[in-house]
Amino acid sequence: MLDFEEELKKFHPNKEVEDVEKIIYERDLTDVSDIVKSMLDELRYGQDNSR
Repeated sequence: MLDFEEELKKFHPNKEVEDVEKIIYERDLTDVSDIVKSMLDELRYGQDNSR
């Protein structure tokens, strides 16, 4: 059986994962809500979103 307390003591975070995580969080990524908003704007205002 695993001793979780002992395993946690041996745990060391992976530096590469931390670096990638930092890069991902710093980027301004488009998510589904951004896409839906853009589609609704196109329907409301046509292809020209300059308003």
